[in-house]
Amino acid sequence: MRFDVVTIFPAMIQQALGAGIVSRAIERKTLNVVVHDLRDFTTDKHRVVDDMPYGGGPGMVLKPEPLFRALDAIEQLEESRPTVLLTSPQGTLLTQRVVERLGRQPRLVLLCGRYEGVDERVRSRVDEEISIGDYVLSGGELPALVIIDAVARMVPGVVGDEQSVAEDSFGRGLLDFPHYTRPAEVAGGTEGQTLRVPDVLMSGNHAEIRRWRKREALARTLARRPDLLATAELDDDERKLLRELTTRRDSQ
Repeated sequence: MRFDVVTIFPAMIQQALGAGIVSRAIERKTLNVVVHDLRDFTTDKHRVVDDMPYGGGPGMVLKPEPLFRALDAIEQLEESRPTVLLTSPQGTLLTQRVVERLGRQPRLVLLCGRYEGVDERVRSRVDEEISIGDYVLSGGELPALVIIDAVARMVPGVVGDEQSVAEDSFGRGLLDFPHYTRPAEVAGGTEGQTLRVPDVLMSGNHAEIRRWRKREALARTLARRPDLLATAELDDDERKLLRELTTRRDSQ
């Protein structure tokens, strides 16, 4: 899979991609991430990419011409037309379902907004605007990195254990179950309390462990994100567990 990122701060993207799972996938050529400096697509000696907004107002707006030239150049790099995304607080909220959909695209171009945003005419070349939440950031570089990281996990070979991807939080619309590792007991809880790993996880009974994990994932989702349960993909056992948990909650 290929990502092209257009930004006025290429170092922000390059440094963040220099470590971790995505970095290793790039080294193995499982992923191809190309970062483009928007200033390389200007034609004036000062490499200007922004200007004051028509009609007045604070801030600056990214000019359309450099972005159009960048898109023209990127589209010519390969035969298949890329899907062009604009990071924007006005866009589609990034959810796991959106991530999975984007992961089926062979090429994604990420346009990183800055300042007050981009000239409205740039949207004529954009397939979809993506938001990572209802808040304002200084620019689109951090959202672009979030999109790359989330989507890259959908690409076979990026994450070593593909079962881990399948069982991630939101994979089926549920939050993840609790995880524990050694030692079985550790001091450090409130007022020096000793904290233990649940006995079931050390029992060796894999059927009971699976059921415990299902129950804990459902309980955590019910407590923290009950809105997810309306569309979660549950099997018969999980639906039964959810009824039990809901009845217990309502009776308290």
